[in-house]
Amino acid sequence: MKRSKSGRAWMQQHVSDPYVKLAQKEGYRSRAAYKLIEILRRERLIRSGSVVVDLGAAPGGWSQVSGQRVGPAGRVVAIDLLPMDPLPGVEFLQADFASEEGLAELEALLQKRQPDLVMSDMAPNLSGITAADQARHYRLAELALDFARLHLQEQGAFVVKVFHGEGYDAFRAAMAQTFQTISGIKPEASRDRSREVYLVGKCLRKSSGTDEFNLE
Repeated sequence: MKRSKSGRAWMQQHVSDPYVKLAQKEGYRSRAAYKLIEILRRERLIRSGSVVVDLGAAPGGWSQVSGQRVGPAGRVVAIDLLPMDPLPGVEFLQADFASEEGLAELEALLQKRQPDLVMSDMAPNLSGITAADQARHYRLAELALDFARLHLQEQGAFVVKVFHGEGYDAFRAAMAQTFQTISGIKPEASRDRSREVYLVGKCLRKSSGTDEFNLE
């Protein structure tokens, strides 16, 4: 009964959400599109011709926005464990980024092109156990950061969703080891009660492509 009431409350909030309504009106796949739109407006991370990698892309809101920005001269390469309907200008790979096989497939699709932007809106399946869910989320964030560190072009950028709480300070410190500048953004489209924040790293440090680090 509690779960049913909770589900109804979530659905009621979802359908009345102004960003959900706006996404439906403007043809975006998810309200998350507006989070990226604000980040791009503030940080100017994509231009015509950019190569973008979208980790955890489904249902495609971020890929959709990116595809519109990079134009015909650019590329958007997206990966997710879940299926995603095709989008113009987006190359989609249904695979597990956290597996060696999925990573290898993604690298093959890039054909040694160094992306200008790596984005991660990945999140694990939630267990309801806060500490465990937080740890699993940061494991995905670490994998995304490692991918960015090894594949981004030198002046490239990295955007990742994280949550305040256990693991945040250590992860931000790892970002600071990797990028010359770090900023945190909580977009207006983020719900007030959410602890999420998007970290943006710009310009790889010269040592970041070879030196290893850990977040422990």
